[in-house]
Amino acid sequence: MKEEHKTGTEGEQAAAKHLRSLGYEILETNWRFGQEEIDIIAVHKNIIAVVEVKTRSSAAFGEPEVFVNRQKQRHLIRAADAYLQKKGLDLEVRFDIASVLKKGDSYQITIIENAFYPLLSRK
Repeated sequence: MKEEHKTGTEGEQAAAKHLRSLGYEILETNWRFGQEEIDIIAVHKNIIAVVEVKTRSSAAFGEPEVFVNRQKQRHLIRAADAYLQKKGLDLEVRFDIASVLKKGDSYQITIIENAFYPLLSRK
């Protein structure tokens, strides 16, 4: 396994553990819709939280959350819509980012609730 992939997988596991400690109920991890993937889908305070996990071993090039660009946001929104339809869920949804910095054998995890909002498309 490539080191970057290993770091990402470990970061996702650490983020899921951290979210559970904050009262999130994890429904899915690595849920796929076509080519798109949602790292973590959870329920928190009766809201579906779609969580994108970004893990880095250094913040030298920016905090992990800055790497969730508009294209990634669009993919997450599309996948979240598919998930809700497939599961027949009618709950409020928010998009969170779990920013994970790996420091040696430990992780510094910041949960950014409502990190972005779906934009209405212009017609």
